[in-house]
Amino acid sequence: DNFTTRYLVNDAPYFAGKPLVDGSVLLFDGQATVFIPGKGCYRCLFPAPPPPGLVPSCAEAGVLGALTGVVGSIQAIEALKLILEIGESLASRLLLFDALSMEFRVVKLRRDPKCPLCGDDATIHDLIDYEGFCGAPFPGQNGD
Repeated sequence: DNFTTRYLVNDAPYFAGKPLVDGSVLLFDGQATVFIPGKGCYRCLFPAPPPPGLVPSCAEAGVLGALTGVVGSIQAIEALKLILEIGESLASRLLLFDALSMEFRVVKLRRDPKCPLCGDDATIHDLIDYEGFCGAPFPGQNGD
C-alpha cells in the first residue's frame, strides 16, 4: 500500500532528526516539499490515510512517465541545496505541478500543533504498526 510506505518514510527520518525531501506523482500532477523535523511533517498535511481502495494507485490510474523525471529532479535539487546549505528549501512550502497546463504553484505548509508525530502533545514516539494504521499490508507481503 502506497500510504503504508509514505507514513513509514515520513516517520523514520523524523525520529532520526533528518530532513525528508518528499515528492509524489499521479496522472498528470506532481508535488514536492521538504519536511524538516520540528517544522512540520507529512502527517501535518495528511493526518490519516484514506480508506483502502478510495485513492487509485499509480498502477491503476497511471502516471505520465516524464513527470517522474521532473519531480525527481526537483527532489535532487532540494537534496543538494540541503547538503550544500545554499538557497531556500521547500521546507514549509508545497510545490504543485500540473503537467497538462505546465503550471507550477506553491502553497504554504504549517506545522499542525495537533499532529500525532510532531505536534505539541505527540502521541507517536516510535515507529508504529503501519499495516494496522493504514489498513493494508506492506508491499511484498501476502504475495503483493
